[in-house]
Amino acid sequence: MKEYRFKIGGKEYAVAINGIEGRIAELTVNGVNYSVELENEVPAPAPQASAPKAPAAQAAPAAAAKPAPAPSGGGKKVTSPLPGVIISVDVKEGQAVKRGQKVAVIEAMKMENEILAAVDGTITAVHVNKGDSVLEGADIVTIG
Repeated sequence: MKEYRFKIGGKEYAVAINGIEGRIAELTVNGVNYSVELENEVPAPAPQASAPKAPAAQAAPAAAAKPAPAPSGGGKKVTSPLPGVIISVDVKEGQAVKRGQKVAVIEAMKMENEILAAVDGTITAVHVNKGDSVLEGADIVTIG
C-alpha cells in the first residue's frame, strides 16, 4: 500500500492506494474508502516484483474477508466523494449491481461526477433522491 499526502486548495488529503486491479483502484482518502475507475488499465507488475509481494497478496484475501460481515450490519455504503447535488439516482432497492457500475450522478462545481458501486451485490437501501444536496461522505446507497 502506497501512501501520499496532498494539499489541494489549502485542504490536506491523506491518500492510500490499497490496490489496483485492471482499471479499478481502491483508495482511502482521509479515512474514507473509494473505488476509482482509471482511464487506462495499469499493467501487472513484473514477475520479479510480484515474488516479494506474495505475502501482501495473501493479506488481500484476509482484508477482503473482513468486509464480509458487513452485510449483516447493513452492507457496504457508497458515499459521496464531495459535496454537491444529486442529479440522478440510477439504481433501485433490490437491484443487482456490479463493482464499477454507476449508481448515481452528483453535480459539484458545475461538473457531473458518476458515483460507482464499490462492490458486487444487491442495493439494500437508497439514501438519496434526485435534487438532494449532499455533503462529502454522505451515504448514497448501501450494497448488501
